[in-house]
Amino acid sequence: MSEAHEQLSVVVAGGGTAGHIEPALAVGEVLRDSYGAHVVALGTERGLETTIVPARGFELALIDPVPIPRKKPLQLLKVPSRLRRAVSQAQAAMQQAEADVVFGTGGYVAAPAYLAAKRLGLPFFVLETNALAGMANKLGVRLGGIGLNAVPNSGMAGDVVGIPVRPGVGVDPDGAKAERGYKMWNLDPEKKTVLVTGGSQGAASINAALGGAVERITAAGFQVLHAYGRKNDAPATHAGYTAVPYIDDMEAAYAVADLVVCRSGAMTVAENSSAGLPAIYVPLPHGNGEQGLNSAHLVATGAAVRIDDAQLGPDVLVAEITAILGDEARYAEMRDALVTSGAGNVAEELARRVVGIAARSHHE
Repeated sequence: MSEAHEQLSVVVAGGGTAGHIEPALAVGEVLRDSYGAHVVALGTERGLETTIVPARGFELALIDPVPIPRKKPLQLLKVPSRLRRAVSQAQAAMQQAEADVVFGTGGYVAAPAYLAAKRLGLPFFVLETNALAGMANKLGVRLGGIGLNAVPNSGMAGDVVGIPVRPGVGVDPDGAKAERGYKMWNLDPEKKTVLVTGGSQGAASINAALGGAVERITAAGFQVLHAYGRKNDAPATHAGYTAVPYIDDMEAAYAVADLVVCRSGAMTVAENSSAGLPAIYVPLPHGNGEQGLNSAHLVATGAAVRIDDAQLGPDVLVAEITAILGDEARYAEMRDALVTSGAGNVAEELARRVVGIAARSHHE
């Protein structure tokens, strides 16, 4: 931290889509609320950040958007006028904020932010939350940024840290989110709820297994909220079973759920863990196995169960669900394991790294 001010000052740079903005703000919220940092978010007028950032209580500094040429990112350096203006704007915002460190997550604002941080000699982080790294973030690491990846094998150098989730996920102190969910999906507050989802597209194998299991699950006294995917046909109706193509209000879904059955994508695992929900993960059977790796630490600590796609069927699903929800002691152990595993604390861990780098650069 500069000698002119003792308060840590951080500029976060992730603009355009929620996928870039939310992880940046998740870390920003921890820095502000736990470390008393002054946090300024860089953004552009064309991005969602013009509404999201002020709503979360952060100052927004606008710069011109600079889309990155996809094939040859270094060609960006040959577009001097637009780039120079955006970098100057980002640099001015950092100087105005008396920034100690910059934390970027990609998007239109990221490249100018990384270049400005480099010019000012500020340490900066480059977080890639997608399976394949974007051009702005690859450029950031080439410029000397500290690379961080949500998942392995993104094509960008850096530690694999997971996805930061905002602290409010899974928090429902007055029960308003749960009440909203029970009403919206016609669920019984007295029954335990199994949330089953295959993601926005649905998952055929999970849907098929649930179709043969739902009668036994509800007969055991549980209810099911099922997001079956917009591209799939609606399942047959059944008492104690609510099927919807897609869940827009995941905050409410997490509030009513007691157990989640789903794929193990990085964002899904991070959000389930932050919500404190035990889960049955069914990793995608293809690819390089990274989905299985996303939840491996939770399975190892007893916070989650893994069923391989090839073994998934109605009988296995019924057995696992009833074994977890029908055994209060085991369920409590799974929830305790979630807390002690550190799962869902990615935002806190990254905030600690930011504070540490700022302190080190101050003493150098």
